[in-house]
Amino acid sequence: MLSLVLKKQKSMKYLVSFAIYSGFFMVIYFLLDSLNGGYFDMSIRYGQYLVTINIILNVVMSLFSALMFNLSSALVDLTKKEGKGTFMTMFSVLFGVLTYGCTSCVIAFFAVIGITFSVAVLPLAGLPYKLISLGLLILGFIWLIREIKKSQCKL
Repeated sequence: MLSLVLKKQKSMKYLVSFAIYSGFFMVIYFLLDSLNGGYFDMSIRYGQYLVTINIILNVVMSLFSALMFNLSSALVDLTKKEGKGTFMTMFSVLFGVLTYGCTSCVIAFFAVIGITFSVAVLPLAGLPYKLISLGLLILGFIWLIREIKKSQCKL
């Protein structure tokens, strides 16, 4: 089944959706970085290396998320059921929004549900949390690949 899902990724429909999804996720990740102080402030406080690492992670996570959406879409096309690993993509984006996102928004959100602490003190402009988010994506990807290998076409 994995070879069929991968073969579908070469079609125009999936190439276009990959470009759209990856662009969408890049906008989200770069917007979160800018709301968290931006790259100029990050380079002054921590150096250019952190800016470079953040940009590379944004691109990798965006491409990874788009690939997971495409693989899941192909699985749905072939089997008419969705894999359970795809929720990890949205969970990692939500995790990112709630940890290294817009500080004032996050504080207000957590205050509403009774949690009061400041995310402005996150180390290295939230880099550890971005790495945790990448880890969640990798876990979801492994889970999705496992489900794709176990699934069968509906005949």
